[in-house]
Amino acid sequence: MNEIILHEYKKGKPVRVFRPCEVRALVRAIPKNEYKDKFEALLYSGCRYAELKWLYNNPRRFKGEYIHIKNMKALSKEAYRWVRLNLQGQRAIENFLRSKTNLPSYSSWGENLKRWCKLAGIKPDSACAKSTRKTLESWLVVSFSNRVNEIFISQGHNETVALKHYLTFPFTNQDRNDMLYFIEGW
Repeated sequence: MNEIILHEYKKGKPVRVFRPCEVRALVRAIPKNEYKDKFEALLYSGCRYAELKWLYNNPRRFKGEYIHIKNMKALSKEAYRWVRLNLQGQRAIENFLRSKTNLPSYSSWGENLKRWCKLAGIKPDSACAKSTRKTLESWLVVSFSNRVNEIFISQGHNETVALKHYLTFPFTNQDRNDMLYFIEGW
């Protein structure tokens, strides 16, 4: 079994980064389609939890290949940014916007994610609402290292912070191959 990948901060709790096989297992384990849609929207967009909640109430900001999202990070210099989506991301956002309800509370989502990890046979250690965002960004950086600036701008990060975290994760060759299914066309 491969080790758990954690995105660790100097302050605060570490955040779980999923491997592609774990994401597949999670999607199979999530019992309701509406929650699968929410999970996939968070994963494929890489949006912050609060940003996707905002999008649900502002669906006209979804522009097909992009989302013109309001930056929800307190220290952000830009009010809005453009989040790039591949075809799977576009489908995931369309499904999310058709959901009957918006995302639940941040803490409820974290509890749900831990429960789904257990159902999927995955250790729930450090799984939280940030996990999908950190997962996508790490996969993009590992797979498209020649496009890091574009990735960081889309995700609302600066290059220094993101490079320090994402290029050192211990993904296997199998992980790298399996990521392509999720990020193709990005």
